[in-house]
Amino acid sequence: MDKMNFAVLASGRGSNLLAIIKAIEAGKIHAQLKVVISDKKEAYALEHARKAGIPALFVDPKDFKDRESFDRTVVKRLQEFKVDFVVLAGYMRLVSIYFIQEYPNRILNIHPSLLPAFRGLHAIREAFDYGAKVTGPTVHIVVEQMDDGPIILQEALAIDPKDSLESLEEKIHQAEHRIYPQAIDLFARGKIKVEGRKVTIL
Repeated sequence: MDKMNFAVLASGRGSNLLAIIKAIEAGKIHAQLKVVISDKKEAYALEHARKAGIPALFVDPKDFKDRESFDRTVVKRLQEFKVDFVVLAGYMRLVSIYFIQEYPNRILNIHPSLLPAFRGLHAIREAFDYGAKVTGPTVHIVVEQMDDGPIILQEALAIDPKDSLESLEEKIHQAEHRIYPQAIDLFARGKIKVEGRKVTIL
């Protein structure tokens, strides 16, 4: 069976991207990473891609009048690289309905809480401040509503009374680096079946 092609969209330092690249190199992801795209020119994720010999593209949001016109250009680039599915890794833009319709049930995201708890930008801090006893990352399918798609994988982590916000962030990032490559590989090998909100791992 031919390997599926995927792209990573990232806005920041690219630690999840680096974990994905290492997993590919170790033979743990049976798919080809064809391109990395960022909406931030200085995103270190682009540097990780270049070092790994992966095409790295910057698309400037300032060149577009709205979210959909930006996404139309991103989708065009994805099509040029024959991308089958898309992985969001620290991508700080909400994707448009147009983007989701172009890749239905084929956009993956990772969120640093056990969804549906603590949606949004400050999930780790909110779980920590709330006094939650357990948190951890979630890999899910992207849908129109933010942080609301069918859940593929989660990893629960106990919040230790000795944890600081920084130590908790580090624990969650390490868990992300474990489960995201695993979820990507399952998706790429056709091991994920989505029915409504339910995801079955085959």
